[in-house]
Amino acid sequence: MRILQATVLSLLIVLTGCGGRSSVQTLTIFHAGSLSVPVRELSKAFEEANSGVRVLSEAAGSLHSARKITELGRSCDIMLSADHYVVSTMLIPRYASWNIHFATNELVIAYRDGSAYDSLISAENWPSILLRDDVIVGRSDPDADPCGYRTVFAARLAEEFYGRPGLADSLLEKDTEYIRPKEVDLVALAETGVIDYMFQYRSVAIQHGLRFLELPDEINLSAPGMADRYASVSYMVPGESPGQRTEVKGSYISYSGTVTDDAPQKELAVKFFAFMLSDEGAAIFRAAGQEPLLPAVADNPDAVPAPLQKYLSLSSE
Repeated sequence: MRILQATVLSLLIVLTGCGGRSSVQTLTIFHAGSLSVPVRELSKAFEEANSGVRVLSEAAGSLHSARKITELGRSCDIMLSADHYVVSTMLIPRYASWNIHFATNELVIAYRDGSAYDSLISAENWPSILLRDDVIVGRSDPDADPCGYRTVFAARLAEEFYGRPGLADSLLEKDTEYIRPKEVDLVALAETGVIDYMFQYRSVAIQHGLRFLELPDEINLSAPGMADRYASVSYMVPGESPGQRTEVKGSYISYSGTVTDDAPQKELAVKFFAFMLSDEGAAIFRAAGQEPLLPAVADNPDAVPAPLQKYLSLSSE
């Protein structure tokens, strides 16, 4: 009996640490689906460098991730979005105080070996290929995911670029049964041959070994110098109340994030964010096929915590 009691006591000491408090600090991150790979690698490296830290991450469309906070009242330490718009309009100022842009991306047409007409598709003919009856195209939900409404932007920009009236509606009305909540949900459909092509981020295509067609800068939302052109298109995303819609305009792709004001592990969250913005963090993003913003950009730099200031350009995009 004494041996059993001693064993139980030893286990309790190991599990709870000194003073009866847990020795494990848990950091919770809500993030865009397209950040799954870099967040996983960042979390692994951060845990290895910080004993007793556990990082829990939840991937979803950025709009859905924000609504976990604003509508469901769920708590997290860090929110990382595929679009700076989500943080700046949905979380600030009620749930967060600052917004840092940390990475970019590019919209592409991704596909696998063996997709219909994969040997023929090009930057000139892709709209005609995608509109063929024997071709299946997937995209993500514009009401839930920035990649989804960016696909809408790309279709409308393509209509103007190629001078083809009605092209956007034709693309967006095709194969609607293959719309998924977030862009990474499409990968399995492409890999298994359910769909032939998908509107996707370049980084996701690289991470999953997929082929991809690069689109002209006038369409792919990757060129800062074409901000005015991108802003000529828009989409109405769901607003804060049922039935309400809010306009989001096309813009250069910019991922951003924040530490929430009520973060349970605020100090640790700022430390993780600093690691993400560091040279080591930038290398992790590059290895995942995504370009970091160097220096990072803050919408409201005066509100940014002091440990993050050194990573910033003090002028907004």
